[in-house]
Amino acid sequence: MIRVEHWSPADGLSLEPNALAAAKEIDSNLALTAGPGAGKTEMLAQRADFLLRTGACRYPKRILAISFKVDASQNLKARVRKRCGPELAARFDSHTFHAFAKRIIDRFRPVLTGQDALDPDYSVGPNRIQRRSITFNDMVPLAVQIVESSQIARNAIRQTYSHVFLDEFQDCTNAQYELIKVCFQDTPVRLTAVGDTKQRIMGWAGALEGIFESFAEDFDAHPLNLYQNFRSEPRLRRMQNAMVRVMDLPAALDDADLPGDEGEIEILRFDDDDDEAEALAESVRGWIDDEGVNPSEIAVLVSKQQNLYCQKLRVALDAKGVPYRDEDATQNLASEPVANLIVDFLLVAAGHRQPGPFQRLLDLVVFGRGLDQENEYRARSRWNRYVENVKKRLAAEEADLADLVDLRCIVSELLDIVGRDAVVGLSSEYARGDYLQQQIDATTERAHTLLSEGEDPVTALGSFSGDRAVKIMSIHKSKGLEFDTVVVLGVESQTFWGDQDAERSAYFVGISRAKRRLYLTVCEEREQPDGARYWKVARTEQDEFVGYATPYL
Repeated sequence: MIRVEHWSPADGLSLEPNALAAAKEIDSNLALTAGPGAGKTEMLAQRADFLLRTGACRYPKRILAISFKVDASQNLKARVRKRCGPELAARFDSHTFHAFAKRIIDRFRPVLTGQDALDPDYSVGPNRIQRRSITFNDMVPLAVQIVESSQIARNAIRQTYSHVFLDEFQDCTNAQYELIKVCFQDTPVRLTAVGDTKQRIMGWAGALEGIFESFAEDFDAHPLNLYQNFRSEPRLRRMQNAMVRVMDLPAALDDADLPGDEGEIEILRFDDDDDEAEALAESVRGWIDDEGVNPSEIAVLVSKQQNLYCQKLRVALDAKGVPYRDEDATQNLASEPVANLIVDFLLVAAGHRQPGPFQRLLDLVVFGRGLDQENEYRARSRWNRYVENVKKRLAAEEADLADLVDLRCIVSELLDIVGRDAVVGLSSEYARGDYLQQQIDATTERAHTLLSEGEDPVTALGSFSGDRAVKIMSIHKSKGLEFDTVVVLGVESQTFWGDQDAERSAYFVGISRAKRRLYLTVCEEREQPDGARYWKVARTEQDEFVGYATPYL
């Protein structure tokens, strides 16, 4: 344990003043808003390090972090372990809202009576069956009911945690916010809510308007703002800063505060989308071959309808032998979390060194479950034994990944080891009907097709997993991600045609995904693709958006 005044950010990292103040806050609840790339996750990891290493979170108290997505929850847990070590990180619980709600239900299930009563072996499924099964959407309301009606449950939760982190708080729904309030309002527990009001993307799911204002009032939270994007090189940050001057003038910096010539911005203008596709495919091939850029560090972003806008680009990439993954959730199986789980395991089982897939699996199966140190050790040992067992079977040719029967058997074993509840928790869709089984079957069939082609298994599965594939996706889906090189395709008035403020925010999200290199493309004509109903062939440059880049080329 170290004294508060002697603490400094772990790993020698530098935090901007507001982030440093947030990390070291002891007395107040915090409402922290930040732009893309401003280091929200890193600030939370550093705050956890501060609270645990200084004893501000005093043993045996714990820190609870609640996120909206499984991958975000796992990422934060992994980052905290890296910053303060496994011993202190054992007191850091990182869950999604639904995982946290289910833990409450499992622990205090007897509180539920009457029509809401549940048997000890209840399940989460597509339909509500009295005593036997609840749906994914029942979980948070039932947890609220338990905490509201049971003083024992309330006290247990409040005595367990001294601090709570709420990540991507702008997406919080009414039911989720109610759970936070019944658990922690008017208590000594200190809450830190972090998010970006310019990226509230879940309005369709009932996200609150003005959630940060409501939180600040309900929890007497001190507001702070983060604006600096630390992932991008200086030239790119100056372009982003030019947009901040328009979107939020007081938050902008002087360009003199962002010195350096590192970073690359280019505007590529083409007669038509045939020329665009050919030139981009050639450039991507060069970045991979000549510069050694990992394909997964290259992203092509489109404002909307990327399945239409990128038809010619996909053909051109295929012709150049460039692996790519279309991240459109309606078009590509590999966007399914359960597919990534299965393929990550197959890569680990078949490959000698697969650090990315290995760590993702470990985060899901071991570190993402909120276990205490002893049970976490047991879970890791059990998982390692299983992985080694499968590797030995494959090496001894007792099982063959190219054999569909063997592959199905291994996938079934994997899902049993991980557990149905953990798999269902990967996506809200998985609690509905037979959707989860459909994705499992489709993933197994696709993996079998790839593995049957005689290629090295790691190579065959690489583009499926996305670890060695260029990403093609909407700007919306790119939120929270980062890449060495980003191409924003079609910076045209006919692409960014909606409400100007909303389009400006989306464009800002897109350009701020780039760490080192940003390309903007514009065409004079785009041929109407197959499947397009409303389409303008003649194109005009989006002058404002292109204009932000012009001074920094």
